[in-house]
Amino acid sequence: MKGYIQVYTGNGKGKTTAAIGLSIRAVGAGKKVFFAQFVKGQIYSEVKSIQRFLPQITIKQYGLYSP
Repeated sequence: MKGYIQVYTGNGKGKTTAAIGLSIRAVGAGKKVFFAQFVKGQIYSEVKSIQRFLPQITIKQYGLYSP
C-alpha cells in the first residue's frame, strides 16, 4: 500500500486547519488518516469534532506545551 506524509511547520496559524482540510479530503477518497500533533498538550475543539464525527481519522498528540 502506498502512503503519503504531509508535514506542516512554522510559527503562526493555519497548520492545523490545513492538515484537517487535507485529512477530510483523504477520508472522502477512502484513505486512512493518522493525524499527529506535536507540542500541543491539550485537546482543542477541532480534535474533539474529528474524534466524534470522523472515526476514520486517528489523532495522537505528542509532547507537552509549556509557555
